Amino acid sequence: MPDSKQLPDVHVQAEVLVQALPHMQRYDQQVVVIKYGGHAMGDRAAAEDFAEDVVLLEQSGIKPIVVHGGGPQIGKMLEKLGIKSEFKGGLRVTDQATVEVVEMVLAGSINKQIVGWIGTEGGKAVGLSGKDGNMVVARKATRTAVDPDSNIEKVVDLGFVGEPEKVNREVLDQVLSAELIPVLAPVAIGQDGQTYNVNADTFAGAIAGAMTAKRLLLLTDVPGVLDKNKNLIPEMTIEDCRRLIADGTITDGMIPKIETCIYALERGVEAVVILDGKVPHAVLLELFTDHGAGTLIRRG
Repeated sequence: MPDSKQLPDVHVQAEVLVQALPHMQRYDQQVVVIKYGGHAMGDRAAAEDFAEDVVLLEQSGIKPIVVHGGGPQIGKMLEKLGIKSEFKGGLRVTDQATVEVVEMVLAGSINKQIVGWIGTEGGKAVGLSGKDGNMVVARKATRTAVDPDSNIEKVVDLGFVGEPEKVNREVLDQVLSAELIPVLAPVAIGQDGQTYNVNADTFAGAIAGAMTAKRLLLLTDVPGVLDKNKNLIPEMTIEDCRRLIADGTITDGMIPKIETCIYALERGVEAVVILDGKVPHAVLLELFTDHGAGTLIRRG
């Protein structure tokens, strides 16, 4: 006979599951792309929480696709190998030596570490990069920056930094149909046969658009999009995003994230969420509760 003192906890757990049911039904057999990065990746406990979330999604009938970054880990490895990074307009220039380290860290150690965490929690993940099966073909990224001396806008050569040009979803369809969880490193091949380092947010947006995902979740180091008083904005439209960039509310590193959100939404993703990856089980809070865990962005 169970201890009666434990029964209230059991009832609470049952109530939580019942409340989650309509959310589970909404996402049943739907693709959810999760960009995993930031400091949450470096924290073992947070990484284990994330792996549990991903396994639970898959067990609930959802088709999760994980895209990961790894900027801090790349920086540490370059430092260890004595390769100096050059920055132009605040962006790291990726030369031949750097892109080899980028691929080694992203498609190697980080990718397999995440696959291992998911496996430890009982899931079956497969680690891939954009190169596998020509999944993502990239073109050289072009950026401009204002020269501080002449005040003239000039094209910045970032080396082997790429942008997704074409996404072939065939490999992902095969992996998902085998009930495996794809874990993707944002490294791609160009038409020229060169390896390109792609921004993880941009890569995730391209994957979500190609897969017509139900949700794209961008896990970051901030609670979501903040207004000028630093309060969280719970919901936005594409029009709101453009207005807040124009008036200076959205600045710096949040601008490319928002641009990725708009890109994905315009390609058929139902909604995008920017949320704090440091919050325990942030993914489950967002998908399976009424509370949400960040800023939800829709087309309009």
